[in-house]
Amino acid sequence: MSEHRLDLERRQRLGLVEAIWGEHKSAEQIIAIARDFERAGELALVTRVDHAKAAVIQESIPELVHHSQARCLTLGELPNPSQPAVGLLCGGSSDLPVLAEAELALQCHGIGSQRFADVGVAGLHRLLKVIPELDGLQLLIAFAGMEGALPTVLAGLVPQPIIGVPVSVGYGVSAGGQAALSGMLASCAPGLTVVNIDNGYGAAMAALRVLRGRG
Repeated sequence: MSEHRLDLERRQRLGLVEAIWGEHKSAEQIIAIARDFERAGELALVTRVDHAKAAVIQESIPELVHHSQARCLTLGELPNPSQPAVGLLCGGSSDLPVLAEAELALQCHGIGSQRFADVGVAGLHRLLKVIPELDGLQLLIAFAGMEGALPTVLAGLVPQPIIGVPVSVGYGVSAGGQAALSGMLASCAPGLTVVNIDNGYGAAMAALRVLRGRG
């Protein structure tokens, strides 16, 4: 009996590609799941796969692509992205793996995005400098560790919907992203939406739902 049941109707039901959590699955389990996606003619997206596990999997499925910064695997042709609709902002380069996961998840749905890296509030002038470039974007996702202030500051400056993603980066009391999560949830900026720690995929799917609702 199969150890997994794919939700192959998710695209038809919700318009979302099913993602497979890869961190706690063995290479053998991921290979079996990817093969099932391939047989169904569906794009496979596997999140949280490190270099070592990806190398083992690619020995069995060479056509599978490892997106190293995003720590994800894809199998199948990615759609051509639209003109950038989503801005992806992060406090520092340590936040980039989570940002890249969201970026890839959006690309799997044909949604183009634009990066604005290293615009954290420790150097507020860096964020202020890119504000004019955000005008044409429909939605923003902000990634931040430490105290997680970036989404709050951003939500006080621009009118677009903003999704905050706490990142598990920071010393001591940062507590693996808990301080950033609490700070974002307690934000005084009205209308800020927050997803779970390091959940780049979840932020991308929330963005997709918002964009489709606006369309």
